Amino acid sequence: MIKLLKKYTEIDSPSGSEEKLRRVIIEDIKSFADDVKVDNLGNIIAFKKGRNRAIKKVMLDAHMDEIGFMICGVDDNGELRFSNLGGIDSKVIFGKRVKIGENYGIIGGAAVHLLKGDEKTAVKNPDDLRIDIGTKTAEEAEKLVKIGDTAVFDTEFVDMGEKICAKALDDRVGCAVLVKIIKSELKYDMWFSFSVQEEIGCRGAGVTAYSITPDCAITVEATTAADIFGVPNDKKVCEVGKGVALSLMDNGTLYNKDLVNRVLALAKKNGISAQKKTAVAGGTNASVIHKSRNGVKTLNLALPCRYIHSPNSIAAKSDVENLYKLTLLAAEQMAENNL
Repeated sequence: MIKLLKKYTEIDSPSGSEEKLRRVIIEDIKSFADDVKVDNLGNIIAFKKGRNRAIKKVMLDAHMDEIGFMICGVDDNGELRFSNLGGIDSKVIFGKRVKIGENYGIIGGAAVHLLKGDEKTAVKNPDDLRIDIGTKTAEEAEKLVKIGDTAVFDTEFVDMGEKICAKALDDRVGCAVLVKIIKSELKYDMWFSFSVQEEIGCRGAGVTAYSITPDCAITVEATTAADIFGVPNDKKVCEVGKGVALSLMDNGTLYNKDLVNRVLALAKKNGISAQKKTAVAGGTNASVIHKSRNGVKTLNLALPCRYIHSPNSIAAKSDVENLYKLTLLAAEQMAENNL
């Protein structure tokens, strides 16, 4: 799983430009899945036969896209104007290195020495910043970068021992979990959705759910862990190293409490660490999946990540393994109609 995460997180695939990761995932699963196809939006829909037919049709979903930036214009001095792709805290982007295709740049603006008064503490929005790719004129810049190109943080995967650090753990961990499940021998038939454009409005998974028509679904995600200095206990959301995080409610979905409690009991019975999220925040593909067609019983299982949607997220290796175990176990129980 860790090797797979390293490979996936170091691939650049922001929202709307998921083709690089899509090609790699298809290559990884084509020999193990019974059917793999790509729909009109670019989602991967895969089917894997199990030893038995499922009583309930189960879909597992993970999104391929990561947060990033879109190039919107070029100034006369060769610097690039940009907009965010997804929810990015403006405080984390100043001075960061980004990759635009095969080119590199730095997100910059006025130096602190030139600022006065409140300007020194004000958070700069993308409109106040530029990407410097080293060119001196618009003509030079336009030979390297085009309007509409996308950029991502340029970050390498780091093995920290018990923890890992990388960009795009949201949601390359979900992709890695689904790939590992597809490569295993399954007890029941299952469907898999590797969806596009989650970070800009959960767009792809609504299409895959409509195509697959599942009875039940599990979105496999990464989520905010705020178990760090300066955050009060009631705002920590979940904790790294304490196991899989289960949502009761977020900004897009009100989850079935009985289902969440039964999965937590299932985890405890099988020695899998899990925890409830203690805040209502964010949103996942569950928001569109659970409303598809006649409605879908949907569960969200997530990897706790510190500093999510930044150049570097930190997560525990044990949580990654527990996420895989609980996803597979919960999916089997759903297929048996026991959840």
